[in-house]
Order: sequence, then C-alpha cells, then structure tokens
Amino acid sequence: MEIPNLSFSPWVIPAAAGIYGLIHSVMASLPFKRLVNRIFGEMANRYYRLFYSVFAILTLLPVLALTFLIPDQRLYTIPSPWVAFTVLVQLLSLALLAYSVMKTGAMQFVGISQAFGLAGKERLYTGGLYRVVRHPLYTFSLLFIWLTPVMTRNLALLYAALTVYILIGAIFEERKLSQMFGKDYQHYRARTPFIIPFIL
Repeated sequence: MEIPNLSFSPWVIPAAAGIYGLIHSVMASLPFKRLVNRIFGEMANRYYRLFYSVFAILTLLPVLALTFLIPDQRLYTIPSPWVAFTVLVQLLSLALLAYSVMKTGAMQFVGISQAFGLAGKERLYTGGLYRVVRHPLYTFSLLFIWLTPVMTRNLALLYAALTVYILIGAIFEERKLSQMFGKDYQHYRARTPFIIPFIL
C-alpha cells in the first residue's frame, strides 16, 4: 500500500517536535508532579512514571511519522568505508545507552518498579559512565541520531529540534536534581562534564 504524502511545509516537523518537548518538559517538572500528587495521591506516586514513559513513546510516534509523510530530499550519504565506522559508533552508542539505563535501574527508569511497589528511594548515581559525563543517555542518543548514514532534510530538521529539546531538557533536569539532592549534586556537577567528555 502506498503511503500518502502530506503537502505540509517540512518546518511542521520541528514545530511538532517543539510542542512534544514542551509538553514532556512540563510533565517532568516537579511542580507538575506535585500537582498530580495532590489530585491523585498515592496512585500518582505508583503509576505516574510508567504513564509518563508510555505517553512519551506514543506521542513521539506522530512526530516521527511526519518525517516519512512529508515530501523529503536527501542531503548526503556517508560513503564507504566511513559508513562502516559510523555504524559501528552507532551500535556502540546503543550499547552504552542501554548500559547507562541498566546502571541507574531500568525498571525504575520506565516506572515498572514504582507501579509494582518495588522502587527504593531515589539516589544520585555518579558511577560508571556518569563519571565521564552527567548525561550519558543524552550523549549517546545524540551520537546515534547524528551518525545516521543517510541524512535527509526531514531527518535533519527532526534531529535539530530533538537536539535543542535534549539540551534544554538537560538544563531543567539539572535544576530538578539540584533541588532533590542539594549540595551532593552541585559538587558532582562542578567536577563532571555536561554532555561532552572532558569539557566542563
């Protein structure tokens, strides 16, 4: 079955990604979580993280779909033999991304532990790859997307929007972590690079 093209401007893609980022930044903020807790009580503590994770995935799908439905054009293709290197780095990035999630608690990260009442008290994890950068999940996510072997205009617009969202989201996340962990996080932030290793 042929997929219909949408006669929209490609700038709809970063606009949609921006709306996505705004909604999820608000939902991840402490004031919004406190509001949800006041309304739903203990149920919010147990199920909010899982709901947030599922909601984030489902609402990202329409944004991704726009990159295929809006007419596109190729910008470049990474040539051989360099493409083998970039794909290897992509695979390594995925592996390190998974490793970072596992080290911080994969089940708690997506909210399954909370939903089943198995989550412990939130702790500040600074070991493993978190000694190299404060946000390895973002570092390896950005590496993975920008090393896409075939780059199109629509993908470039999407990736640029997601990069801005990730950087802004990381700043707000750091404010939240500072509120949660106080001086411990401030000391950690002072000695550990943000997203790029060796650059404070």
